This record gives sequence, structure tokens and C-alpha cells, in this order.
Amino acid sequence: MKLLDTIIISLAVVFIIIGIYEVMSVGLGQAYWALMLAIVLYFVYDYRKNIANKKKNDLPAKKKAAKR
Repeated sequence: MKLLDTIIISLAVVFIIIGIYEVMSVGLGQAYWALMLAIVLYFVYDYRKNIANKKKNDLPAKKKAAKR
């Protein structure tokens, strides 16, 4: 996991915590921004992780094809 991925997932967790606190204190309408930002950050993290895994899995196949 790269540093940027760690920062993104950490920010997602922080915004989930902020969102939960805001929901308990002022309601869902006022906490919507924090919850949506957390979900977007999680999607960005998941997308980056899937791209890294795809690149990692494609490398051995390309090396085998080049040897033949």
C-alpha cells in the first residue's frame, strides 16, 4: 500500500467518524456532506487498489508471452 492510499483510507475513516458524530448531534441532513465525502474517498481507494492489483496480475503474463 502506498502512502497516498493510506492517506485516502485514513481520511475516509475520519469523515465516517465525523459523520456519525454529526448525525447524533444535529441530524442526518447536516451530516450528509461528511458521510458522502467518506464514501467517495473509499471508492477512490478501492479503485486505486483494483488498478494496482490488475497491473500486478498482468505483469507475469506479459513476461511469459515475451519469452516465447
